Amino acid sequence: MAHSAEPRPLRARRPARGLSGTHRVPGDKSISHRALMFGALAVGTTEITGLLEGEDVLRTAAAMRQLGATVEQLGPGAWRVAGRGVGGLTEPADVLDMGNSGTAARLLCGLLAGHPLFAVMTGDASLRRRPMLRVTQPLAATGASFWTREGGRLPLAVRGAADPLPLEYRLPVASAQVKSACLLAGLCARGTTRITEPEPTRDHTENMLRHFGATVRVADTPQGRVIELEGQPELAAAPILVPGDPSSAAFLLAAALLVPGSAVTVANVGLNPLRTGLFATLREMGARLTVTNARTEGGEPVGDLTAEYGPLQGVEVPPGRAPSMIDEYPILAVLAAAAHGETRMRGLAELRVKESDRLSATAAMLAANGLSARIEGDDLIVGGTGGELPGGGTVATHMDHRLAMSALVMGLASQRPVAVDDAGFIETSFPGFAALMNSLAGEPAIAAA
Repeated sequence: MAHSAEPRPLRARRPARGLSGTHRVPGDKSISHRALMFGALAVGTTEITGLLEGEDVLRTAAAMRQLGATVEQLGPGAWRVAGRGVGGLTEPADVLDMGNSGTAARLLCGLLAGHPLFAVMTGDASLRRRPMLRVTQPLAATGASFWTREGGRLPLAVRGAADPLPLEYRLPVASAQVKSACLLAGLCARGTTRITEPEPTRDHTENMLRHFGATVRVADTPQGRVIELEGQPELAAAPILVPGDPSSAAFLLAAALLVPGSAVTVANVGLNPLRTGLFATLREMGARLTVTNARTEGGEPVGDLTAEYGPLQGVEVPPGRAPSMIDEYPILAVLAAAAHGETRMRGLAELRVKESDRLSATAAMLAANGLSARIEGDDLIVGGTGGELPGGGTVATHMDHRLAMSALVMGLASQRPVAVDDAGFIETSFPGFAALMNSLAGEPAIAAA
C-alpha cells in the first residue's frame, strides 16, 4: 500500500491517431472516503459498490479497522462495513498512517475529536508538510485536544472529547474538508452544530448524512451557506453506489479536447453541481462537451460525458468557482495553454496548501514546456498558443498526483514528449491511469522514461 521510495519517471508522447472509446474511471475519491467513515459510524452493515481502491482510500479503510469497525473487500470495488454506531469507535492500538491523503487526515480529525479516545496520526513526506490547523483550531472548541509539530503539521496527536460540545463556526475560507471535519465531530455532540461557509463547497458529507438518516438543514443566507446538523443521531446502515470521480474523468476528457481527431466518452461520472466547475468552464471555452444518460444514483446526479477535439478560447475563471473545481486547475492550465488568447484563473490561494504548492508547481510545469504562465497574487494567468503545445520538458511533480497526470496529458498533445520525474503517486487516486490512457490511444503513448 505504501508508495515506493524509488521514483517512477514516465514520458508521454503524441499518439499516431486520435483518442477514442468509452471508458469508466475509478470511483469518486471524496465519496469513497466518506462511505467508509459513515459506514463505520452506522448501526448495521453498509454495502458499498464502486469504491475507489487507490492508496488514499485504502488508508481510510485501514484506519476504520484500527478504530474498531469491520471492513471487508468482497470483490473489485465491492466492500462491506459493519459499523459501531455514532460515538462507538474504539482507541487504536497503533499510529494511524494516512499516506498521501489530506482528505482522510482532515476528516479523521473530526471523527476522532468526537470520541473519548487517544490517537496519533501521521502520513508520508508530502502530507507531513500540509497544515492541519485549519481543522484542529475549530475542532478544539468541541473539547478535544490536539498536539502537532510546528505549523500545525503531522504527526498529530488527539485526545477526543468525552462529552463533545456542538460547534458554531464560520469558515474563513471555503473548504469542504474543514466543513466535513466539523460536521463529523458534531455527530457525537448533544445539540445542533452550525457551520457557515462563505461559498458553497462540495456537499457529499451533507448528502451522505441524510442518506444514513441524520437531520441536516441547509440554507443560503446573505452571510453564506449555513449547514445545521442535529447531533447524536442513530445512523442506519445504507447501501452506497459510488459514481465515477469527475476529477479523474477530467484527464480523459481533457486529452480528447487536446489531441486532434479524438472523441472519448466517460460513463457513469458524478455530476454533483458543486464538483463540476471545470465542465462549466470548458463550455465557456467552447469545448465540445456533452452529457447523456443523466440520472440520480444514491442521492448523487450521474451521467455519461463525451468530449471531442476542437478549438478552445481563453476565458476568465471567477474566484467563486474555485470550490467546485479546486482539484482541476492543473489540467485546466494545460487546456488553457492550447486555447486562443489568455486565460486568467482567479482566487487560487487554496492551491498553495494542496499536495504541493500547486499554484507555483502548475506555473512551473507550463514554463518547463515552453508555455507562458505567470502568477499575480493568487491568480494564475496562462497565455494560449491557439493549438500546438511545444513540450520537451521534464516536470517536477512534488509528490502531487494531479500535477503528474496533467503533465502526462500535456505530453499526449505536444510536439515533443513530456516527462515527469515521479508518477508513483498517481496510484493514490487513479489506479491504472497510464494503461487506461494508452488504451484510448491504441498504443503505449505513456511509458517509462
